[in-house]
Amino acid sequence: MSIYRKRSHEIPALNTASLPDLIFTILFFFMLVTQMRKVAVKVKYQLPQGTELTKLVKKSAISYVYIGQPMDELGNIQSDSTMIQLNDKFVSLPEMQEYLINERAGMDETDRKQMSVSIRADKDVPMGTIIDLKQTLRKANTLNINYTAIARTD
Repeated sequence: MSIYRKRSHEIPALNTASLPDLIFTILFFFMLVTQMRKVAVKVKYQLPQGTELTKLVKKSAISYVYIGQPMDELGNIQSDSTMIQLNDKFVSLPEMQEYLINERAGMDETDRKQMSVSIRADKDVPMGTIIDLKQTLRKANTLNINYTAIARTD
């Protein structure tokens, strides 16, 4: 006769009834938090630093212009030339003027008044390129221009 009783070593079955609820809760969380990127940036740029920065309020009437060195899908710089990217493609200045005129014509009256262009240029882009871009925007009657920068930390 043994002194100790034999204990049963059976492991109880794991209740997985609440596992689908947990997975769907996590899925909904990521669906709410994740923002899809609308534009694939094809130029490499490093934003300049600034002190008098404001946050944009209404972003639906904004066209983004990226200026910098072209890069491939892996992020490697392809050439040292400066390229202008409007939304998803590289454009020349006359093409940009035509695009902005067509975009302005397709907007309703309230968005047309608030239409603006956000320039995200590399800090080493020559100022002549920025001035040429501003002249093109003026010809397209797009007079609201803002420049993207990061806050100066010193």
